[in-house]
Amino acid sequence: MTAESPAFHHTPVLLAEVLEALRPRPGGVYLDGTLGGGGHSQAILERIVPGGKLYGIDRDASAIEAATARLAAYPGFMALRGNFHDATALLAELGVTQLDGALLDLGVSSHQIDTAERGFSFHPDESGSLDAALDMRMDRRQSLTAAHIVNTYDEGALARILRDYGEESWAARIAKIIVERRAMEPLRTTGDLVGAIDAAIPKKVRMRAGGHPARQSFMALRIAVNDELEPLDSALNDLCSLLAPGGRLCVITFHSLEDRIVKRAFRRMQNPCVCPPKAPVCTCGRKPSARVIGGSVSPSAEECERNPRARSAKLRVAERL
Repeated sequence: MTAESPAFHHTPVLLAEVLEALRPRPGGVYLDGTLGGGGHSQAILERIVPGGKLYGIDRDASAIEAATARLAAYPGFMALRGNFHDATALLAELGVTQLDGALLDLGVSSHQIDTAERGFSFHPDESGSLDAALDMRMDRRQSLTAAHIVNTYDEGALARILRDYGEESWAARIAKIIVERRAMEPLRTTGDLVGAIDAAIPKKVRMRAGGHPARQSFMALRIAVNDELEPLDSALNDLCSLLAPGGRLCVITFHSLEDRIVKRAFRRMQNPCVCPPKAPVCTCGRKPSARVIGGSVSPSAEECERNPRARSAKLRVAERL
C-alpha cells in the first residue's frame, strides 16, 4: 500500500446470511475467492478452528498484504495472489482438490473505490480533486487500463462497452463525445471522463437521475478493464466441481449483469437437461450437479443504513449434490 492510500478496510456484506448459508465447521476446507480486506474470511476462520483451512484469492496486491496482516493469527489461513477464475489451478498447486465451501463477493472493494489514485471513483477526493489517472485495474500487473480503452477503442466499441456492461442508455452519445474530446487531447484523468459524460447527457436528464450520471459508465469501464463478466460462468462451474457433496457455493453480486449470470449458472447446475420440453424421457444424459438453495437474499434495512454500499447486494447459494 502506498503512503497516501487509506488503510485497506472491509465491511463484509450479508455476513450473517453468508455464514448461515456456508455453514463453516471446524476442520473444514474453504475458499474465499475474493479476499478483499478479509472481513468474510475472518468470520469463517473463527468458525473452522481447530484444524480448518481457508484459502483467500485476490488479484490486488494491497488486499493480499492487508488480509495477510489481519489474519496472521489464524494458522489455517493462506493468501494466494491471482484470480478466482483460476482457482482450480491455484489450489491444485497446493495439493487442494476439494472444498467444503466457497464464497465469492463480486465487484469492486471499498478500498479500491476510496483510494483515489486507483481511478475507480467518479467522486472528488478529499481535496475536491478529480485528477486521478484513469486506471481501474484490480491487478496492477496487467497492462490494460481505462485510459487505454477510452483513448484507443473506436466509437462503436466504446458504445458497446457502455451499453452492454453499464446498461447506459446514453452510451452512443457518451462514446461520441469521448471520441471528439480525445481528438483534441487524450482523456487522462477521472475528471476528464466525468466531464465528457456530463457533456453527453442533457442537464435535465442529469438532474432527474437518482444517482451520479457517471456511475454506469465507470462501472462499465471497470468491468471491461478487469474482464469481470466473460469468465464468470465457467468459473462458477469450476468452483462447484471443487466442492465436496453437500458443500456450498455462496455468491454475492452487486448489479443485474452479474446476478443474471449467477442465477442462470445455478439453474443450469440444478437442471442441465437439454432435451426438448415435450420429450417423454430425458435422453441427453446430463445429470444435476447442484441444487439451488432458496432465492436471492438481500441486505436488511438496518444493514443498508449502516453500510449504504450494501444496498444493491444479492446473495445466491448452490449446494453440490
